[in-house]
Amino acid sequence: MDFWGFGESGKKRDSYAVQDFVSLVDQFMDRLGIVSAPLVGHSMGGTVSLSVAIQYPQRIQKVVVVGSPIVGSSLAWPLMMAGYRPVAVVLFNFMWAFRLAMRIASPFICRDPRFSDMMDRDLSRTTVESFLLSIASLRRTDLRPMLSQIRVPTMGMFGDTDNIVNPRQWQPMQAGIADTRIERFATAGHFIMLDEPVTFMLKLKDFLDQETVEG
Repeated sequence: MDFWGFGESGKKRDSYAVQDFVSLVDQFMDRLGIVSAPLVGHSMGGTVSLSVAIQYPQRIQKVVVVGSPIVGSSLAWPLMMAGYRPVAVVLFNFMWAFRLAMRIASPFICRDPRFSDMMDRDLSRTTVESFLLSIASLRRTDLRPMLSQIRVPTMGMFGDTDNIVNPRQWQPMQAGIADTRIERFATAGHFIMLDEPVTFMLKLKDFLDQETVEG
């Protein structure tokens, strides 16, 4: 599922806030007849997944977040700056330079040699409005006061060398959610599934395969 404004989803909206994406997950599940399911989200997708568990608890069996900001201020400062309109407009007006900069920075973000092409493809499918408004909304997000409302098993997966989201964002998860499991990856960054694919999949499968104890 692509969020509005990203990938294959529609890009003609006035709002691309985190709350819009939370509603989108509920609508998506409703349209497909999915009563409840585990959610796995990377980065902002994990923030949205936790928010769905808070607002639509009947929908969620488990939640896995991967390198996700619990507090928006944990975003790297260049990304937070992109949530300001003047900066976002400059980036998108000089998209060729932005893409070139991302290609140069790619080895410092992810070890997978395919990453630069993947990121370039994603950027080509994103509009300035969706990029600007979603980052601005994420920057203002703070889930800490609501985490205690989450009653389903959760797992936080964080790379210790993450330079996109502060890698210590596992701490508010552990402090705020009663049933949570933390998996840290010493040599992985923001894209754990690409940096450590085998270990990532084994830990994810192990968590999803565990039976949930009722009551």
